[in-house]
Amino acid sequence: MNTDTYLHSRKESLPTSPKAVVIGAGIGGLVSALLLADAGVEVTVVESHAQCGGKLRQLWPGSVEQFNSDTSNVNLSQSQLIGVDSGPTVLTMRWVFEELFSSVGADLDSELELTRLPVLARHAWSADEGANQLTLYSDADQNQVSVGEFAGLSELQRFNQFCRSAKDLYKALEGPIIREASPSAKKLAYSLGPRGLALLAGIGPMRNLWDSLGGYFKDQRLRQLFARYATYCGSSPWSAPATLMLIAQVEMDGVWSLKGGMRSLAKAIEKLCVQRGVQFKYQTRCSLIELNQGSVVAVQTEQGERLRADTVVFNGDIQALNDGLLGGEVKSLMPGNGRKLERSLSAVTWSMRCKVLEDRFRLDRHNVFFENNYVNEFNDIFGRKKLPATPTVYICAQDRGTASQSLNNDQKNSYESIFCLVNAPAVGDTQTFTTQELDACEKATFSLIKRCGLQIDMEPTRTIQTLPQNFHQAFPSTGGALYGQATHGWMQVFSRSQAPTPVKGLFLAGGSVHPGPGLPMAAMSGRLAGAAAMEHLGLTKR
Repeated sequence: MNTDTYLHSRKESLPTSPKAVVIGAGIGGLVSALLLADAGVEVTVVESHAQCGGKLRQLWPGSVEQFNSDTSNVNLSQSQLIGVDSGPTVLTMRWVFEELFSSVGADLDSELELTRLPVLARHAWSADEGANQLTLYSDADQNQVSVGEFAGLSELQRFNQFCRSAKDLYKALEGPIIREASPSAKKLAYSLGPRGLALLAGIGPMRNLWDSLGGYFKDQRLRQLFARYATYCGSSPWSAPATLMLIAQVEMDGVWSLKGGMRSLAKAIEKLCVQRGVQFKYQTRCSLIELNQGSVVAVQTEQGERLRADTVVFNGDIQALNDGLLGGEVKSLMPGNGRKLERSLSAVTWSMRCKVLEDRFRLDRHNVFFENNYVNEFNDIFGRKKLPATPTVYICAQDRGTASQSLNNDQKNSYESIFCLVNAPAVGDTQTFTTQELDACEKATFSLIKRCGLQIDMEPTRTIQTLPQNFHQAFPSTGGALYGQATHGWMQVFSRSQAPTPVKGLFLAGGSVHPGPGLPMAAMSGRLAGAAAMEHLGLTKR
């Protein structure tokens, strides 16, 4: 059946389809729109940017377009057509997307070309001066050799115990936390049972991640490596709960790359949406969620358009609703009315087309460079609200990885797509970093990389730098925070806003609400919001 016939048959079967407006075309919004449309709802997606994906963005260094601008007509060379992935760069929890595509009669592997990466990440420490580096693999046997050679037999045994704990923890929490629409301590205790509660008690959920990891590792480099998982949720290892160690199992289960870059995931979901009749309105900013007696009735845009709605899914940062950006009436009904949540990390990033000189460090797709004084990074960011003097540096080399090897002789000295990130405070609405501060941050970043055995020949004309204020401009009310609310404290998982709101017909999706930030979690939030909206409309998915 072709698309036109498919859409016509759906319209014939649903002469009075309910209407939904999805605000925001990030992953959460796209998933909600897809599920609602597949259930027969007439869906309109309103997005302030020129394309879908939200934080899942690509940039084209060396071309003229600005942050999140429309690149469809830009004349680029073949090597630049994909662009530099400049948001999420890792696809994990593949099952989330397999289930999503299957639920609407599609197949993930038919819509996207995914490649499982043999290398999870390469790591280096400044104190080692490139002499000792650690590569983690998707293959468990390779990790035995790699960790053993890096840290010795005793530490390898501790690593294996840590991996067993992370696996057990993930298995215990996937259902009652990740999949659960409304998690609570009572539901968690019931789901875990005596054995699961004993596991949780052994890990020490009330402890922070850094302290908990001290019970596993004596080698401070390994402790530092796995403590970094707190930053995947935009948090400090000294405040994030120990349960975040389960992220280790998420990565061990597989890390994938996507042909066409990470944005191809958003475009694939957008395509499925369009096939089901979803209308996308890009470069259209919402100004008001209109209510009548506490229920949503319409969405108004800055262009003066009024879109009638039986239900609305808001795929933006919840702080925007608490701040009243979409109307005082909605703000007055939100439980966080006017309250400022603790922001997660922001970042300073460099999206580059550049040349790379490998000395003692062999670049792969995902690479992490550590300084010695790890705690100072988070004291600077969360305590002093300043750029870290000793940042951890992440580099995604998206032209690498599938063969896990350096460029061949013909490719050396050619330009590569490189994305470089350091953590920063989410102060994009209150502070503007000085030239001196930014220069110092850049110097510390690329000096660390060089000391670890890698040199990047960065050219200003082929580099796009993104700062917290840029992220704040793109995602209002965030200050540039990239992960919603910081995950600080064990109970935060239960206090995070869920899909339903006190506003009848208004539902939430995205990284700032349950189950949290990251591509799989944002997609899961979209599923939960879509299901809640369908229940509100009295629909069941057909």
